[in-house]
Amino acid sequence: MKAFSTITGIAVPFLEDDVNTDQIAPIPTKRSLKPDYREMFFHRARRLGDDTLNPDQVFNRPQFASPSILVAGRNFGCGSSREGAVWTMQAVGIHVLIARSIADLYRENCLQNGLLPIELPDDKASDIEQRVSAANGRAPFTVDLVTQMISGPGGADIHFDISAADRMRLLEGLDDIGLSLKHEAAIAAFESNMKQTSPWLQRALRAPGTEPKI
Repeated sequence: MKAFSTITGIAVPFLEDDVNTDQIAPIPTKRSLKPDYREMFFHRARRLGDDTLNPDQVFNRPQFASPSILVAGRNFGCGSSREGAVWTMQAVGIHVLIARSIADLYRENCLQNGLLPIELPDDKASDIEQRVSAANGRAPFTVDLVTQMISGPGGADIHFDISAADRMRLLEGLDDIGLSLKHEAAIAAFESNMKQTSPWLQRALRAPGTEPKI
């Protein structure tokens, strides 16, 4: 997983509530082992009935062609635990999600893939929503995980909260496997000790059919 510390880029105002993972990443009609996640991103929402792009849909507007930050409403990412819904965001360049609330499973998938999920209380959320809408893609915003600050045109810097554990894993680029491997030496020492003190357990853990012949 790639580490995250800070990013400066265009912020997109998508202020709808209860956006689910099937809206974010619709399952394509033609299944593929290597789907085009960029194309999948809000595929249905971005199109008209004849499957042409809707020029009025926010993600299709020229000023938001290369976004870095998505500003959303309440309960973003609800629905199924579709990890592809995070991959589609990253495919279009989004590395920060700012919302009034984020569904638990979606938030965990963000953390597992190096995308920073930020939940803001209503007063701070209203502030950043207004500022991002007013900027309309003409000026960038910066999100700094080190200082836990959001800065940009139209107002003062905004502090955001994130747990120390989640902050650490993003700054160091650690998913669950990476977190476990931080204790690799202790794990190896434990296994070595078990081999010495409980050799019977090692035999019990061997896969069927691999027991040494006597």
